[in-house]
Amino acid sequence: MNRDDSSQPTCPIARGVACVGDAWSILVLRDAAMGITRFDEFRKNLGIAPTMLTKRLAVLTEDGLLEKRRYSERPPRDEYVLTDAGRDFLPVLVMIGAWGQKHRGGGRIARYVDAETGQDIRAMLIDRETGAEIGTRPFKIIEPD
Repeated sequence: MNRDDSSQPTCPIARGVACVGDAWSILVLRDAAMGITRFDEFRKNLGIAPTMLTKRLAVLTEDGLLEKRRYSERPPRDEYVLTDAGRDFLPVLVMIGAWGQKHRGGGRIARYVDAETGQDIRAMLIDRETGAEIGTRPFKIIEPD
């Protein structure tokens, strides 16, 4: 699928997946959310090949989820920090994690906890308009006119 939004279908899911629809991109965003910013830190934490990481960082930067910032001139070194769009993806990461805990949670698995209270985070997606939990009521997608 072409990543250019102008050629994407009208479905917002298709457009979102075109941007972050591979496991490496999602895991890079997870690590960025946990405070990792430097290439070598991402590479070590993810166990990803340098060429693959370079591509993922470039795409996430180009798509506006990460911002590249120079932290050293000699030698030239950059770090990658979440943009507003990247921070807006955090609830998606938490929901993917909640799904993984529920449906792929056998054996040892990490937990999400509130940094201030230490309490487990039990993610649930709510419709702002109705207050209903997403997934408990049918919905449909309406194409634009």
